[in-house]
Amino acid sequence: MRKKKRKRKILLIVLLFTISVNAQLTDLARLEYSFIPKNNSEDQYTRLRFLFNYPTKIKEDAYFITGFEYNRIILNLRDDYPFDISALETLTILDVNLAYTFKMNPKWRIGFKLSPRIASTLNEKITGDDLFLNGGIYFIKDRTKEITKPYRLILGLTYNTTAGIPFPLPLISYFRKVNEKWTYSLGVPKMNIKHLIKKKHAIQAFASLDGYFAHLQRPTMIQNQRVDNISLSVAVTGLGYEYFFTKHLVWYTYMGYTARLNNVLRNSNREDVFKLNNLNTLYLRSGLKLKI
Repeated sequence: MRKKKRKRKILLIVLLFTISVNAQLTDLARLEYSFIPKNNSEDQYTRLRFLFNYPTKIKEDAYFITGFEYNRIILNLRDDYPFDISALETLTILDVNLAYTFKMNPKWRIGFKLSPRIASTLNEKITGDDLFLNGGIYFIKDRTKEITKPYRLILGLTYNTTAGIPFPLPLISYFRKVNEKWTYSLGVPKMNIKHLIKKKHAIQAFASLDGYFAHLQRPTMIQNQRVDNISLSVAVTGLGYEYFFTKHLVWYTYMGYTARLNNVLRNSNREDVFKLNNLNTLYLRSGLKLKI
């Protein structure tokens, strides 16, 4: 029994750095739907998302993790725009996750992650402009099994070519279990405070970041400027609910309102050319996840 619990703890630590930005840190698999309507418009943004990660033991306390994440983004643009919108109605973002983790010492674990990405409209054959490379190094201190003051701390550096910043960015995430009913987490891309109502029900207040960046394979001209890329960045706050079918299978839904929204077409230098939407609006995300 002790060996089984120890194995689960190791897998939990391993999975801390295998999931992309918007996923929960302990997810093995996730199927998700997101919806953002445009205020005073019939335009809509929807996203279908699926991710899967699988750890393989290499040696004692060392694991190699392989996985992928697929996003299908649908831009339902119904307003009148001064350009052809047919080439940017759907976007595809596909990540391949490759990671390796091992224990540095009894307190700290280190992890390395590399994620090649395709982010494009995929109207034509894939070229170098559709390919991106993300990665990071992470230091993880997990004390969630302790009796007093359980917590988890993650410190790291991440590199994301879609961000347009040519150097690694710092990452910090802190999770704390206050008692059997209350937990909270601080960091990016999500902060929350969660309350377990009963064994199968939990509610939370949250603040999170969401978005994407993708290449347009069929560039268009807007006001004598060429558009090559599209991006969405969202900051949202709201409430969430989780229902536990089992300890590891969870249905969830989040509803909120954006504090910042910027959906914009960009040129090859990633400079703004045309704003599709910058009006704050409602936000909905729901799905099913399998976690450790």
